[in-house]
This record gives sequence, C-alpha cells and structure tokens, in this order.
Amino acid sequence: MSVWDSLVGQKPVIDMLSRIAQGDPSQITQSWLICGPPGSGRSNMARAFAAALESPDHGMSAEPTRVTQQVLAGTHPDVTVLTTNKVTIGIDQVREIITTSEQMPATAPWRIIIIEDVDRMLERTTNVLLKEIEEPAEHCIWLLCAPSAQDVLPTIRSRTRIVNLAVPSTQAVAGFLTSTTNVEPKVAQRAARLAEGHIGIAKLYATDERVMSDRDELVVGVLNLARASDAVLLAGNLIDNAKAQAEADANRITAGQEAEFRRINGLAPSDRIPPKLRGAFNQIAKKDDVKRLVTRRTRDVLDRALNSIASIYRDVAVLQNNAEDSVGLINLENRSSITELSVRLNRAGAVTRLDEVAHARKRLAGNGNPLLVFESLFCALIPYVF
Repeated sequence: MSVWDSLVGQKPVIDMLSRIAQGDPSQITQSWLICGPPGSGRSNMARAFAAALESPDHGMSAEPTRVTQQVLAGTHPDVTVLTTNKVTIGIDQVREIITTSEQMPATAPWRIIIIEDVDRMLERTTNVLLKEIEEPAEHCIWLLCAPSAQDVLPTIRSRTRIVNLAVPSTQAVAGFLTSTTNVEPKVAQRAARLAEGHIGIAKLYATDERVMSDRDELVVGVLNLARASDAVLLAGNLIDNAKAQAEADANRITAGQEAEFRRINGLAPSDRIPPKLRGAFNQIAKKDDVKRLVTRRTRDVLDRALNSIASIYRDVAVLQNNAEDSVGLINLENRSSITELSVRLNRAGAVTRLDEVAHARKRLAGNGNPLLVFESLFCALIPYVF
C-alpha cells in the first residue's frame, strides 16, 4: 500500500500532493498550511506528504521503504514534528525548532518541520516563526497544520500555500473503521455517524464503550432538561466524566511513555530503574506536566461534548425544515425525543440554542470555569422553565 492509503476521504488533495512530491524539487513550495476540521487527518496528511518528499519511491510502493516507515513512526532524523499536550505551544519550543530548521538534512533531500495545531500559538510566538516561514532555509520545508486558515495570523496565511481538506463522509469513515479495527460494521456505521466526520472520535466511539455511554447519557440528559436543577446536575456529571476520561488518557499516555523508556534502555517491566536513569524516568510523570496534560484532555472531552449538544439542535432544525431525507439525522437513536423537541421549539429557538453552544465554546476558550459555563448553557437550553 502507498503512503496515502491510510488517509480517509481526501483523494483530490492526495492526487495534488502526490504529483508535487514526484515533480521537480526546485518547484516545490517550501511553506505550507494544511487546513481541515478536527479529525479530518491534517497531521496525518502532513506526515504522508513528508514521507513522499523524502522517500526515493515518493511513497508510492506497495511495500513502504525504510525512509517512509521512519517518517511515519516519527524517527526520521530529517523530519521533526512539533506537537504539544499543553493548551498552547511555547515560544521556546518554536525557537528551538527554528534552530533545527536551519540545519542541513543528514540523509534525505529535505529537512522537514511539521507543526501540529499551529493555531495554538500565541501571537508573540507566531511572530517568532514568521521570518522563517517567509524566508525558509534552502533545504527546509515547513508543514503547518490548523483547523482553518482563519485560525492563524494573516501574515502566516499570506506566506504559505494553503491546502484545504474535506470532511470525510460517514461511509468513508465507517469503511476505515471496519478495515482497521475489529468492530462490527453496524458499530462502525453508528460511530462514524455520531462523530460527524471526525476520524479520531469515530475510532474512540467504536472502541471505547465508556466514551460512547457518556455521550448517550449526555444527549438524553439534554433532551430531558426541564428545570434549573436538571441543568446543574447534568453539568456536574459532565465535568466529572470529562475529568475521569482525561485522567485515564493521561495515565495511559504516561504508562506508554514509561514502557517505551524501559524498552529503549533494555529494562524489563519489573526491573528497578538504575540511579543514573532515575532523573530522566521521573521526568515522564512530572506532576506539572501530567496536570497540563489532564487540563488539555479535559478541554478536548468538553469540546466533544459541545459538538454532541450542537448535533441535537442541528437535528431539530433538520426536522423543522423537512430536510431529513436529504441530510439525515445524527442522533437517530433519539429520533422520537428530538421530534418532540422540534415541535416544542420554533425555528428561532433551535437557532438560538445553537448560538448558546457557540457562546459556551468561546467562554471555555477564554478560560471560563467549565462547571459554570455548562450550568449556564444547560439552563439556556431548557425549552420551558417551570
């Protein structure tokens, strides 16, 4: 399989980037901005493009070359990926990677720098990056990733070639799930529908029963909102579930990093850490870093919850406009309750509640207290206050 085969629903972009990778190296743009909604695979697209640029076969062979394997695994010496589990990318990280970008490639044609979530940079940090993007080193290619071009500064947009990814279709995501996991087609289809084109969330829904159960409880809770006390209880449950999911993710990531540390240093799971390695080993589970990771993961869970809440009122609007046959419902399992809600609300009421969800998202992005944000949101979603 080629390096592009694992990417879902992006054939036009794949065709374009594949042609560029196989073309004249002197004609390759050196600064790129790969845009796509969350879960569309923009960072995977960047890695695949990097592999196609670096590998002698341009990533097209049925059997991946060693170079391709290294790039995709994140071990190639000339391909550097800047990512973060924190809320923002720090200025020191950017300065360090700029220094790396100015070095000549060791084994491949290009030194490639991939920055995931470049929209997580503060303006001061982005300005540090700007000069390198505008005048990159002769043998360096920058691949920046963001949800949309509007999420980065205009100065960055104007100095990069923008690639826009599509939202993968439900069928494409479901097909990906059935081919890469052991889930049944029915489960894959439902997970893909509820994820609304987000590949990572679809995989999470398909393989983690707890995450799917939490979503089901949230949707039912929103549909049954009748009084302020319901809103307060639902908000508390959501925050508790989000923290529990985030802590479980952080523990899983930390455990994986510790296991990898032991493997690299030739230590069995039961072996004691030698004194000379204890400092490095203890850095893996450093309290402040784990706390930041939990904060980031909690925000991701809450953002996913907002998408689920918005999908309810999207379905309400679909029924109110008699558009189910053309666009379908997301929350099919709750169709009867959504139908009842579509009668209780007028069209303006459905739109107003979508605006309330967008407002809650802005408040969270502005570091609003999550519990207060969701208590306020759920109170605003109550159809009638008794």
